[in-house]
Amino acid sequence: MAKKILVIGGVACGPKAAARARRLDPEAQITIVERGSEISYGACGLPFYLEGEIKDIRELTSTPVGVPRNVGFFKAVKGVDVKINTEAVAINRDKKSVTVKNLESGETGELEYDKLVIATGSAPVRPPIPGIELEGIHCLKTMDDGSAIKAAMEGAQGRTAVIVGGGLIGLECVEPLLNAGFKVHIVEKLPFVLPALLDEEMAKPLMGHLKAKGVTLHCGDGVEAFEGGGNGRVAKIKTEQTSIETDLVILAIGFRPVTDLAQAAGLDVGRMGIKVDAYMRTSDPDIYAGGDCVESWNIVAGAPMYAPMGSTANKHGRVIGNNLCGWSSTFSGVCGTGVCRIMGFNIARTGLTERDARAAGLDVITVLAPGPDRPHYMAESKPIHMKLVAESYTGRLLGVQVLGPGEVLSRVDTMAALLKMGGTIDDLADTDMAYAPPFSPAIDNLITAAHIIQNKRDGLIRSYTPAQLKEKLDRGEDMVLLDVRTPKELEMMSLPYKEVVHIPLGKVREKASELPKDKEIVCLCKISLRGYEAARMLLGAGFDRDRIIMLDGGILAWPYEKNVNA
Repeated sequence: MAKKILVIGGVACGPKAAARARRLDPEAQITIVERGSEISYGACGLPFYLEGEIKDIRELTSTPVGVPRNVGFFKAVKGVDVKINTEAVAINRDKKSVTVKNLESGETGELEYDKLVIATGSAPVRPPIPGIELEGIHCLKTMDDGSAIKAAMEGAQGRTAVIVGGGLIGLECVEPLLNAGFKVHIVEKLPFVLPALLDEEMAKPLMGHLKAKGVTLHCGDGVEAFEGGGNGRVAKIKTEQTSIETDLVILAIGFRPVTDLAQAAGLDVGRMGIKVDAYMRTSDPDIYAGGDCVESWNIVAGAPMYAPMGSTANKHGRVIGNNLCGWSSTFSGVCGTGVCRIMGFNIARTGLTERDARAAGLDVITVLAPGPDRPHYMAESKPIHMKLVAESYTGRLLGVQVLGPGEVLSRVDTMAALLKMGGTIDDLADTDMAYAPPFSPAIDNLITAAHIIQNKRDGLIRSYTPAQLKEKLDRGEDMVLLDVRTPKELEMMSLPYKEVVHIPLGKVREKASELPKDKEIVCLCKISLRGYEAARMLLGAGFDRDRIIMLDGGILAWPYEKNVNA
């Protein structure tokens, strides 16, 4: 007798599980129920539809050759029955059936299963803020959301849009709104943008980029109320610190796993989603779950995490499809890898931020390593900022953050593979990364960062982060900031502090005797490569090891005040 496989949810994980199961079991009776009117669409492409890079929203539901992934497609090509506009309202585990409701006719019925898959996804967070039900306040999750926002963007010239939430979805909406003619404000409760992806010092360059593009940031500020203009539409946002008149609001403060159905069925549910084992089984061995509705396992932290990513959902679906057909496939977990593009600025991260690592009780060593993404003599060379995080005593890699106009993806993907294998700083330094001038420096930025951490670990250099040095300057500590850049570089950009002494690197050996030996000397240059050279020169000249410091990342990584002349 054919096995009955029932899938609840038709966007990413559900269709993937169904398609994989069909390939492995041509006799199974497979059904997907989806409460919406669309199935198997690329929700992650919605910001690029708003931007205009995707001309027709229907492309998000099509195969690479333009065939719509609709009910007929799934029946003819995948051999899967799909019931759209159909809501699963209850899981009857004792009878191994699901009660469903047709949202168009209102009729209810029951569908039996031998194996059940829950792929109910996530829903945008909509907190009970006064006025949140006013028209003109949108989330971006579904194709209907995308169409509604696109329509609201018409005639935008001179109007104002407010994005509530400085996370991934919110920032991906910035460019389409600016291009449409809106004045754009971002309100973010935390002190910096992309707080789930970046440490604050790494978010600073991105925030500077956003401001340079005309975006007004309200970080460290929260929304208190939305106010209407008398026509039922939002007209003003009141925050803890100000008020902003607005014509359009995009609410992008995160997503929550949709677990109501699983909870009502008595399945184990955690704070971050439905609990599953490595086989993607729930607490009921005949029920699997995957995608945005489940709690994922963070390989690096060794703890649960919430990871609502389309890539992860598809991996879950493949594992589930295998196991529906008697295999014993497992999913080992995630590293928290993510990437985005914000107005020509690329941002990627994998593993733990320094903040995450310290919160987990880990003793960490970090490095800031800005630099060009390929040799400076290549016309396409562009800068990137990098922060590498490792465990102090073991050298175990913990995470990396990379951002800037240059290429970031290969660095983060390399790091994600090493994290999954439990790699160390020494493993990274030995990694055989591809090299040719059109693609990377001879020593890739990632390996350079590993070398710097090795130097710190091996006692060759001490360093201050920009935040540590800024605290010392603000306290008025007596020190020397030794800037070893060329005079031409100094004319273009400099630090506005009386403690700065300028000696070009080529003169440091000659003039070392002019520097005080009873003060801390913080050596710096553009990216601190020459700063490191200068520090080693001073140590070789007999300066106190405890008083010679390198500024992590140099002046490029300095997020505070600078004199910029060109």
